[in-house]
Amino acid sequence: MNRVKKFSSIFLPLFALLIFSCTSTYESIYPTLNDGKYDSEFPYKSSSKQLEEISNSIKLINCIAFYNSYVFDESSSLTIRDVRRIDIEKSATKVIFYNNTASGTATIIGENNGNVLLITVAHIVNFPDTIISYYSNPDGTPSQKVQSVSIKTRQSNYIPDLPDGGDLDIVLMDKSLDICLLGKRFDPIATSRLSVFNYQWGKSTELEWGTFIYVFGYPMNYKMISKGIVSSPGREKNTFLIDAVFNRGSSGGIVLAIRDGIPNFELVGLVKSVPADFQYVVHPLTKTQELEYNPMIPYKGDLFVQKEQIMRTGITKVIGIEAVAEFIKQNRTFLINKGYYVNSLF
Repeated sequence: MNRVKKFSSIFLPLFALLIFSCTSTYESIYPTLNDGKYDSEFPYKSSSKQLEEISNSIKLINCIAFYNSYVFDESSSLTIRDVRRIDIEKSATKVIFYNNTASGTATIIGENNGNVLLITVAHIVNFPDTIISYYSNPDGTPSQKVQSVSIKTRQSNYIPDLPDGGDLDIVLMDKSLDICLLGKRFDPIATSRLSVFNYQWGKSTELEWGTFIYVFGYPMNYKMISKGIVSSPGREKNTFLIDAVFNRGSSGGIVLAIRDGIPNFELVGLVKSVPADFQYVVHPLTKTQELEYNPMIPYKGDLFVQKEQIMRTGITKVIGIEAVAEFIKQNRTFLINKGYYVNSLF
């Protein structure tokens, strides 16, 4: 018995010393993990479990807008004022049916008895109701003669892995802030299994130069997570810059920062855009991928001109999450009346 007591009296001080030593070592290696600020270090331990949980709330949003385009003969010399007074269907020399498409990233932020609410950026779903094109003068300058009027007949916004094909309505949208809320009521049994983003909404105003961030999105329709660091926090109101790689489909993705180590993820922004240049490119009328053209033989088929975007990757603009939260809070009553509820904010 005395030997046991003697052993215990030796073991306890050693155990206490070990705990104190580990704590001191931890604090000396990771001194910033207890400062209440967003971390600039790469996470010191595995965060795969939390990141997988978050990824389940991230969805690919596809949008398609259908248009009827009414084309007028140049000799008719119709101006926009004339077009507003005539029956364009009877006056058009040709009617063309076409569609515009876009895709991006949306995140489930609320589910309430079948009512699913998602957040994304507005420019993904914001297709104009009317598009007007004009003939050019002989010197290449635009004239006042209307060439065509395209009218949107319908639009579909859908997420394939949501119930019933995942067709969604635009619940609220602010084009100036580039924020959009999408939603729909589905079968509550089916939506009860959906993963909702359930982490803290943070403060982008507290980000600093070099703050470490994670980005979720669907670049080129692939769900991916990437990392980066923050630059120019507070450079513009409601926005900041990150160096994470951006590609088509990344728009609307969420940006997460970590406050005092894993698992303290906080939502700090929505991916908006990258700097880009535009160019007009001549294409064959038929864009079927199976067709091959011999570049040594002059192409004699119909051609069309398409405006293409050249993205400058490596500089990504992010909407600060405060603007998103304020937009949702301002419309809280409207959302609740529609059956949508955001647990993290309400």
